[in-house]
Amino acid sequence: MKAKVYDMKGTQTSEVELPGVFSTPYRPDVIKRAVLAQQSAKRQPYGTDPLAGLRSSAHYHGSRHYRYAMMNKEMSRMPRIHGKVGYMAWRARVAPQAVKGRRAHPPKAQKIWLQKINQQERNLAIRSALAASTSPELLKMRGHTHKSPIIFTDDFDNVKSTKEVYGLLEKVAGAELERAEKRKVRAGKGKMRGRRYQQKKGPLVILPKTCPAIKASRNIPGIDAISVSNINVELLAPGTQAGRLIITTKSAIEALQKRFGE
Repeated sequence: MKAKVYDMKGTQTSEVELPGVFSTPYRPDVIKRAVLAQQSAKRQPYGTDPLAGLRSSAHYHGSRHYRYAMMNKEMSRMPRIHGKVGYMAWRARVAPQAVKGRRAHPPKAQKIWLQKINQQERNLAIRSALAASTSPELLKMRGHTHKSPIIFTDDFDNVKSTKEVYGLLEKVAGAELERAEKRKVRAGKGKMRGRRYQQKKGPLVILPKTCPAIKASRNIPGIDAISVSNINVELLAPGTQAGRLIITTKSAIEALQKRFGE
């Protein structure tokens, strides 16, 4: 498959043949597994107080022939408060079905949320997600207007100004920038929890190494920028849905083939 190459003026100069890494079969099952495994590392353990609902003097006399047996009192056999006069006399506590009792199966902070995945499986997911970025059907499904990756010359790495990057992308993919700038107010209680707005995911900028253009590109709404050495499947397939538009350079294409090619 061939892709267009643009210069720093936004005009097409040539075409380049995409390497074999972009011909990997589409595996949505592997991509989803890899994305969920990466997201699981962000889960913060949470749980209840181990003594919640147990701080009570309530107890149960279960022996049938014991002096203080709780039989023949016309009440359910539950841990109850003893020796109290008034409304607290024989008040049930501790049991899950009792008022102010413990929870039967509370969330435990010891639970391990981290999901493990093999390195080869993770690399397969990245290769498959890269190949999905060349599929017009998957790109359209994610809402992109371009049908193939956008490739610039290697001079793009040295751009230091966000304004210059924005102006260049506006010439090549103006509709993508306009789409990524839109945001809406989230429905539900998330508005009160620090995530009031929802913003669309725009293109992903992939460059061969850490350079000024990465920092300049990140300031554009909806756009993420990453180097080849730090690439991950969650950026290529946000929400486990592959087909994100890629903006890259000729040297980055070669670096991707060198790292993930078979």
